[in-house]
Amino acid sequence: MTARAGGRDHRPPPISEDDRDTAVRRLQEVYAEGHISHQDLGERLHQVLTAETHSELVSALASLPENPGTTSTIAAVSGRIQRRGAWRVPRTLKVESALGRVHLDLSRAVIDHPVVDIELRLSTGKAKITVPRDAIVDVEDLHTGWKGPLHTTPRRSRPGGPRIRISGTMGLGRLKIRYARR
Repeated sequence: MTARAGGRDHRPPPISEDDRDTAVRRLQEVYAEGHISHQDLGERLHQVLTAETHSELVSALASLPENPGTTSTIAAVSGRIQRRGAWRVPRTLKVESALGRVHLDLSRAVIDHPVVDIELRLSTGKAKITVPRDAIVDVEDLHTGWKGPLHTTPRRSRPGGPRIRISGTMGLGRLKIRYARR
């Protein structure tokens, strides 16, 4: 310890429980995104839970991605929203359209996340989403005003594919989910 002029100790202020909780949540998010291993998570959690200073907390969070949960929004009033080919799929994709069609082809897309959330906000018009052959699709949180989604799980699915969670609302129109052939 070093003494200041005036006789007080010069120690960094202790970290708050809110700072510690925020660091723990950040590690959990990054782990869920697949950016760190289970072992690395355990080591970093130990560092966070035993940290006494902000510099020790910063050290535990060093080299993590800056933004573990990326979100992108595609919006159009009318017309067509289309993504296909080799495009990078964000962790969360929001698609908004008042009038028009939506076609998202994920079959050749770069999917860096084990779970992808697609939130649809469509008033009218249909939507078609083509997913990789090994994807697991969840439409439980999609609310439709007219017809339910057309979705048939393939007979032979290989484990290890991404989980595609589709949520949101569709007024008039229908969602068709298709599995890629290759």
